[in-house]
Amino acid sequence: MGEEHAVRLAGPLSPRSGWQATMCSMAKALDVVSSKSALLLLREAFYGTSRFDDFAERAGISEPVAAARLRELVEAGLLAREPYREPGQRTRMAYRLTDKGVELMPVLVALMQWGDRWLQPDGPPVLLRHTDCGEIVQAELRCAAGHQTTAGELDLTIGPGRARYGITANRAGQG
Repeated sequence: MGEEHAVRLAGPLSPRSGWQATMCSMAKALDVVSSKSALLLLREAFYGTSRFDDFAERAGISEPVAAARLRELVEAGLLAREPYREPGQRTRMAYRLTDKGVELMPVLVALMQWGDRWLQPDGPPVLLRHTDCGEIVQAELRCAAGHQTTAGELDLTIGPGRARYGITANRAGQG
């Protein structure tokens, strides 16, 4: 039941009971953006927010929470702080997305798309459209050859990063 939607574990990763996902990139990514407030702050950065007060207000979070999450996002390299100064005011810090932060856009689009489909009975409250043609933007899985894929068409295989931990294809079950 549901196996048609499961990723197939290939090679030394099968059977699943023979190894643990102890070096999981998804878990490492969630360590960086694991809170709702962090994701909402990133959403606001993509929407053009750059000032602290605007982040807190637009994300609907308290200033102390905004300060803590923005600090974490800067430390993780997703946002960068830059000084700005308005005439007659003291220098303050603005936040901008780094290249590392920009690469999270497909993740946020996928979450938005899922929420639009499953949690918005009246339809999406906002839409992302491609500026050039006006069509709605969708997050989707594609292989490097350009084929659209589903979870049931994916094989999970050993990646080159496992060697860093001394785990080879023959020892994958110990990873």
